[in-house]
Amino acid sequence: MNFDFTDDQQAIKRTAKDLLAQRFKPDVVRELVEAGRYEDSHFAELAELGWAGIFLDEDQGGQGLGTVELAILMEELGYSLAPVPFLSNAAAGLVLQHAGSDEQRSRWLPGIASGQARGTAGLARDGEGALVADADSAAVIVLLGDGGGTVYEASACEIDPVETIDATRRYARVRPAGDGEALASDPAPALDRIATALAAELTGICQRTMEMSVSYARDRKQFDRPIGAYQAVSHRCADMLREVESARSTTLWAAWAAEAEPETLPLAAAMAKALASDAGWNVTSSALQVHGGVGFTWEHDLHFFFKRAKVDGALFGSAREHRERVAELSGLGAAL
Repeated sequence: MNFDFTDDQQAIKRTAKDLLAQRFKPDVVRELVEAGRYEDSHFAELAELGWAGIFLDEDQGGQGLGTVELAILMEELGYSLAPVPFLSNAAAGLVLQHAGSDEQRSRWLPGIASGQARGTAGLARDGEGALVADADSAAVIVLLGDGGGTVYEASACEIDPVETIDATRRYARVRPAGDGEALASDPAPALDRIATALAAELTGICQRTMEMSVSYARDRKQFDRPIGAYQAVSHRCADMLREVESARSTTLWAAWAAEAEPETLPLAAAMAKALASDAGWNVTSSALQVHGGVGFTWEHDLHFFFKRAKVDGALFGSAREHRERVAELSGLGAAL
């Protein structure tokens, strides 16, 4: 049995890696972060390649591919730490595709696929409003909660920008201020796919920070020896590799299950998000330790990865919440 990507999937991965490496060099990411903005041309270029709608049906303007292809893109976006509103737009597209009415899909999905009328989605919290990525520039906002959700035009919401530790994305508290339309069905299948996409991004972040750490451990010397020669450092790097590969394999299992074995997706997605959220914290924290004092400075890029990993780990369910879901889906909840 072949567990590798298909030729087309390999081509998507190569194209994404090469393009994102060119567009989001560390100095570009830092410039955008410090300015607190996106460069509109960056997302427009991704949309022109069909990435914004890679998982959407062709009759809605998408590429008609699936969650594996979305996960491939998300891992590379995490690896490059791309400051673009890709995740938020994909989240809205996934919810409307799997839980929206025919009218909602026909109205909003073509704009989401083309990137010309972007969407976003978030989990509503009682009394707090929903923490929603990129709400200030979206045309449609989907607020989810209690097994359902409501679709709002952005103009029907109060949108209050908020700062988080992750300056590579824009966030806002969103509260309904007008009428919306209820989703047609349970958004759970979409939430599982969003969790899988986030797990893929976290895997990319972990891969990048691990590579940064290994490179630093080879080059940095103490007592005329590379610090990677010392067990305290080499063992930490080995643990980072273990966590990265565990997160990647579980994420790709969930992405495969989304189309090939959907009855397994809830469990696989919960496992993937729990593992990747933990890895995002552990790997980036270990990277800080490997880099020593320089890793804690603003001038070093490592803290940008650390901060996105921290926020990604909490979005659409924390590691603890997803572990509880794994226990429940596995029938172990009562035993615990």
